Amino acid sequence: MSGVETKPDYDAIVIGAGVTGMNQTYLLDREGLRVLGIEAGEDVGGTWYWNRYPGCRLDTESYTYGYFALSGIIPEWDWSETFAGQPEMLRYANYAADKMDVRRHYKFRTKVESAHYDDLANVWKVGLDSGEKLTCRFLISATGPLSASRMPDYAGIEEFKGEAFHTSRWPTDDEGNPQTIDFTGKRVGVIGTGATGVQIIPIAAHTAQDLYVFQRTPNWCTPLGNMPLEKDEMDLIRKRYPTILEYVKSTPTAFPYHRDTRKGTEVSEAEREVFFEQLYNQPGYGIWLSGFRDLLLSKESNKFLADFIAKKIRQRVTDPAVAEKLIPTDHPFGAKRVPMETNYYEAYNQANVHLVDIKGAPIQHLTPKGIVTADGAYDLDVIIFATGFDAVTGSLDRIDITGKNGQRLKDAWADGPSTFLGLQARGFPNFFTLVGPHNGSAFCNVGVCGGLQGEWVTRMITYMRDRGLTFSEASEAAEAQWTEAVYADFARTLMADANAWWVKTTTKPDGSTVKRTLVYVGGGPEYRKRCEEVAYSDYAGFELA
Repeated sequence: MSGVETKPDYDAIVIGAGVTGMNQTYLLDREGLRVLGIEAGEDVGGTWYWNRYPGCRLDTESYTYGYFALSGIIPEWDWSETFAGQPEMLRYANYAADKMDVRRHYKFRTKVESAHYDDLANVWKVGLDSGEKLTCRFLISATGPLSASRMPDYAGIEEFKGEAFHTSRWPTDDEGNPQTIDFTGKRVGVIGTGATGVQIIPIAAHTAQDLYVFQRTPNWCTPLGNMPLEKDEMDLIRKRYPTILEYVKSTPTAFPYHRDTRKGTEVSEAEREVFFEQLYNQPGYGIWLSGFRDLLLSKESNKFLADFIAKKIRQRVTDPAVAEKLIPTDHPFGAKRVPMETNYYEAYNQANVHLVDIKGAPIQHLTPKGIVTADGAYDLDVIIFATGFDAVTGSLDRIDITGKNGQRLKDAWADGPSTFLGLQARGFPNFFTLVGPHNGSAFCNVGVCGGLQGEWVTRMITYMRDRGLTFSEASEAAEAQWTEAVYADFARTLMADANAWWVKTTTKPDGSTVKRTLVYVGGGPEYRKRCEEVAYSDYAGFELA
């Protein structure tokens, strides 16, 4: 750092008004910093503002996801379901925003188009789509791991004359409420069978004249097991909330599950069958996160569970040929996100539901009437793109972020992210990436992990303020060590064998590919331990000035 520092317009600018961004904005304001939030949507909510498709809901237990630093928000809220639906989640986000009084700090309906670090003045110059230019000392992204919608580039996509939309941009009315799309008597196409597609397909199947599911690769899906939460249950949860929160903070992913201490290979076939049956019938991610401790380390142990899930699919889908098409063969169980479903497989037993294999016969183009694959044409009235997101780094790639000496973040991370603690990248001083690549929040219960991360960042910034420090940058050695460890830990798991949303694959000019993980898999407790060691050592690993 050199030159004469300029006093910025704000101490910090936070990008995003989801659960993490709101919390970070509140925490910084509480510490007396001048903070501004920027949000593209018309109001708070983040994921729960944008994703309003039928069937959208949490796959995390409601009472473990809804976490904010402000004491009192949780005890006052009555969750209606074990896994809350999008409308309730959005109501909760609005309630939390009211309690924290954060809207006064936000510019809504505003996008950050650029963020350029000024080396001489030690400020970030932030350009908005309104044309306004602002400066801040600290730039904090809270854009979410799954917010940059990914649309396919099929030829003729603009020619389709029916209704067409991405699930994260569901049509709304003049007041911003999601439109009720009546599928009755309509021919509907859903492209994608990831977590979103799996939620919307059973809903559309109820009323559509014909539902065509265009599947490239199947996923391992297990029952969500959602249930209403009765008043007495909610009262008990409220009384136990401090214990629940401390427990989830102790688990690797901040879900209310710990892995079984046994290896799958140490247990008899009969014992495994009973254990898997219990997990399968248990609500939530228990079957993924409470299984044998070597599930994602041992191909043999993983196959035990994969074979069990495949058997369940065959039992639930009456047409054997369709069942086989719904069983993954390209990745181990849990190596990709496991979609949680409600009557998903039963939908394929309906005469109006048709599974279209687009791996064997890819989509060639769209026409005004529908979709043409290598096998034939499908006339459609509605096309729903459940095609996912450019995960973790995608939302940052869409902002022109340049650091020291004009280096572009997108270029610096072209072959995969390089960070220290997943919070800062060398060359981009005073820029923090919450729930970003290689930190303890993206592969985690974001409601808890994002909140805890915001608290840590707030402590670091106030530490700097109290000591007259205005510059922080990851050291070259600390970043190299952290990044190498993140990649090495991931490579030891079976997740390295799958093309999940948390893997960035880059094709080089010579045709070779580079696969890099976007997430840290060492577990929340280990991540927070490392962060506390850094903080205790006066933020060793960061160059402060």
